[in-house]
Amino acid sequence: MADREGRALDGGRYYRLVLPPDIPAAKFWSVTVYDNQTRSMLDTPQRFPRAGSQAYPTPAAVSGADGTTTVHFGPDRPDGVPEGNWIRTTPGRGWFAVLRLYSPLRPFFEKTWRPGEIEAVD
Repeated sequence: MADREGRALDGGRYYRLVLPPDIPAAKFWSVTVYDNQTRSMLDTPQRFPRAGSQAYPTPAAVSGADGTTTVHFGPDRPDGVPEGNWIRTTPGRGWFAVLRLYSPLRPFFEKTWRPGEIEAVD
């Protein structure tokens, strides 16, 4: 519900979440955005406010050359960001994100793999 600086997540701002290489999910992983007030998925024209390793119902996220996967959040997709790496937010609405690892692997339980924190980029 807050960025790495402790500020509430604002649907009118831009953020990113960097996931280190080798995301420890045997089946798949997903980041989904929810509305602070309704606790339902954020209602946007993007229909499914999520990014993840599966190519359905939205394109799969693309990893960078260094193996990290960056998920972007904001009211518009930043230039150069693949569609599968962006989750639309709504100005004037607070939100929170949930990272799910389906069939998590040992590095998750041993805490040798840890996701980054959501950070503001504007």
